[in-house]
Amino acid sequence: MHEYSLIQSLVTRVESEARARRASSVHRVVVALGELSGVDPELFATAYDTFRAGTLCEGAPLEVRRVEARWSCPGCGREIHRGQVLACDACRVPARLAPGGDEIVLETIEMEVP
Repeated sequence: MHEYSLIQSLVTRVESEARARRASSVHRVVVALGELSGVDPELFATAYDTFRAGTLCEGAPLEVRRVEARWSCPGCGREIHRGQVLACDACRVPARLAPGGDEIVLETIEMEVP
């Protein structure tokens, strides 16, 4: 259940960013979660609802943008599609996880500033 510690850090970071900009409130938080991040999106959202009480995030919904894992050939860059063997047909080399798919990224904080 590391989702709770991730959310605690997320709320702390959002509050820090909001205070640095003298925001009076936060209206929305958007996080990108890669499917290989090891984070359960539903538990993540539940943890957010628990931890945001009494913070600047209290009235801010959490939007979770799910990011699919993608693989590609490190030699030619060809995309390896889901369900295929994780190797390039042309180059005969093992596929690599392309950027994205394993991330946890705070993408957007919508806040009210003076």
